[in-house]
Amino acid sequence: MTVSLTKGQKVSLSKDGTSLTRIFMGLGWDVAKKGGLLGGLFGGNEDIDLDASCLVFDETGKQVDEIWFRQLKGMSGAIVHTGDNLTGAGDGDDETIKVDLSKLPATVKSLVFTVNSFRGQSFDKVANAYCRVVDEVSGKELAKFALGEAGSHTGLVMAKIYRHNEEWKIHAIGEKTTGRTFHDMMPTIQSAL
Repeated sequence: MTVSLTKGQKVSLSKDGTSLTRIFMGLGWDVAKKGGLLGGLFGGNEDIDLDASCLVFDETGKQVDEIWFRQLKGMSGAIVHTGDNLTGAGDGDDETIKVDLSKLPATVKSLVFTVNSFRGQSFDKVANAYCRVVDEVSGKELAKFALGEAGSHTGLVMAKIYRHNEEWKIHAIGEKTTGRTFHDMMPTIQSAL
């Protein structure tokens, strides 16, 4: 059963006493439809380029790696971004970041997942945005977080996956911020650690 997360909620990703080895974070979104008949006929909907990123931190809070559309692999191949979707077109996950938890060094404490609007379009233009964590081995969706808050922000610190007592947990953060890349969002990301 999928856990539907709300902002601020924390849950364990280890189910039934088994530890996870491989997961992926999927990000999906659609372009918000403009109202009215004329809105759809005359330049109604434009492509939205959202970008998913994964930032890796050690136990001291120091960033040790970054995985995003300009660096698709990190942590010696333990984290892989499957590619940049420039439009949000299509069903299902638009961008995916795969993580082999078993290959992460013991010094890795947390992974922070962000999403930002590369072209600077606000989330008012985005519909049906979500992120989800899936056990890649079983295909089972473990947690889903709807990013439904429209607004003038251009970035979100979505979620943090972190180690606690030798167990991986997820914290749904959902913190609105601004930035065309995660670099612009670092103060908010640091406060989420």
